Amino acid sequence: MELSAAVTSKLNEHNVVVSTNGAAQSISIAPKPSGYGSSVNGGELLLLALATCFCNDLYREANKRGISVSGVTVQCTATFGREGEPGSAFQYTVDVTAEASREVIDELIAHTDRVAEIHNTLRKGVDVVLK
Repeated sequence: MELSAAVTSKLNEHNVVVSTNGAAQSISIAPKPSGYGSSVNGGELLLLALATCFCNDLYREANKRGISVSGVTVQCTATFGREGEPGSAFQYTVDVTAEASREVIDELIAHTDRVAEIHNTLRKGVDVVLK
């Protein structure tokens, strides 16, 4: 699976396109009040990526196990310091509403934590290369 993301920014315009295997879709993100750049910062988007990944993967894993999930809330937090410093203290909480016992839900959450791709990418650490 090949993924991509592109940002095009100019005065009072901020266009975002994401794609998986060539299937592109736009995401609406307003420009900053100054008119240049994104009103949402990269750290917020990184946390959104973690939350979205876990949410989607939880539904996927629940489906594999025949668990009917009617709701998921994922809250991600992290700390960012000065400019140029990497983030730290990444953590998240999950609330799942499902037709299953607490033990089954807790195991589903733990399993999803082990297989969530974005989480595992950050845990592993990867090179980010400027071409």
